[in-house]
Amino acid sequence: MPSLNNILAVILGGGVGRRLYPLTRMRAKPAVPIAGKYRLIDVPISNCINSGINHIAVLTQFNSVSLHRHITHTYTFDDFHRGWVQILAAEQTPRSTDWYQGTADAVRKQLFEIKATAAEYVLILAGDHLYRMDYDELARFHWEKKADITVAVQPVRASEASRFGLLKRDQDARITAFVEKPRDPEVLAQFVSREDDERPYLGSMGIYIFNTPVLEELLENSAHEDFGSQIIPGAIHTHRVYGFDFDGYWEDIGTIRSFYETNLSLARPDAPFNFYDPVRPIYTRARYLPGSVIDGATLNNVLIADGCKIHKAQITNSVIGLRSHIEAGAIISNSVIMGADYYDTRETASQGRVPLGIGLNSVIEGAILDKNVRIGEGVVIRPFPRGTNMDNGNWVVQDGIVVIPKDTVLYPGTYIGPD
Repeated sequence: MPSLNNILAVILGGGVGRRLYPLTRMRAKPAVPIAGKYRLIDVPISNCINSGINHIAVLTQFNSVSLHRHITHTYTFDDFHRGWVQILAAEQTPRSTDWYQGTADAVRKQLFEIKATAAEYVLILAGDHLYRMDYDELARFHWEKKADITVAVQPVRASEASRFGLLKRDQDARITAFVEKPRDPEVLAQFVSREDDERPYLGSMGIYIFNTPVLEELLENSAHEDFGSQIIPGAIHTHRVYGFDFDGYWEDIGTIRSFYETNLSLARPDAPFNFYDPVRPIYTRARYLPGSVIDGATLNNVLIADGCKIHKAQITNSVIGLRSHIEAGAIISNSVIMGADYYDTRETASQGRVPLGIGLNSVIEGAILDKNVRIGEGVVIRPFPRGTNMDNGNWVVQDGIVVIPKDTVLYPGTYIGPD
């Protein structure tokens, strides 16, 4: 059986991230904070480390400074390990002056660096999914089947089928048909794979393991830009492509709605994803913050990160991120508060500015507050009907959810919500 040391993990840093705007206004998708103290990129990197895969490359290009900073400050192996996490940024070369044009094109433009590692297998991962997977099991399945390519697959609900690449397999788990995000009812009927009315389809998770020579061949002999819509559908006719079953929790954090609902689910006692796993933790940057102080607040289903100061507030069904400061009388419900990158000093607090955090008697409902926002006294934020989208500059509404961008100041008495 081959060794996990022969696998290179390549994590795709994502493109512009329009569906997560304005959270991606100043950062790449994988750098978006989640669960109060983590970044999305922490999930695939932690899965790799926990699976014994210690050679990891992250492909980046858009708004990548904060992502680079987080990775370099967090994932430094010691001198006694052979592993590394390195960044492969988009760059101009004699062969290409273009940005990455898609998932496959991003890997194609870094083939020289990939081949330089001498890895026999390449594991392709997305940087914006929440899940916990043992890639060792995926790799062993790949080797046992003598596959050229293996795709991680999971059951898909009928209502979500148009969001996924759907596939069919034979009795040996070899993929025989693949279609990307179908909407035609006749096509959907042809791809029913399971005797389950609720989850009748099998969908690609966007997780692939390739034999490196096969990856080189497919990328160098075509101009295809995307794995899901082009490389994989073509490869099933020319190569041994298998589907590896995964039926655990998996969420694509691709939209403001999915980001919002996923975060709120983590504040429940029965959260669908376990950040408390003692064997396979999710790693992140060590910040050495003090414990949070709760001063007479009323809390119900609240996830609170480190370094917070919460006075006599009422908080329900919400996530409170690092260094959050919430004043007395504030009412927060069904909201994601990302916190701050720093604390106000005595000097900045005495200059008459709106302090960092949420001011006295403010009401925040159905909202996402990005980092370093300053919410003045008596500010009211309420959600809009689902499907509402607007951009007011200082605030944005996506699918009815009010999003306050990073570093925004809302002055005392501001009202945001339906008329």
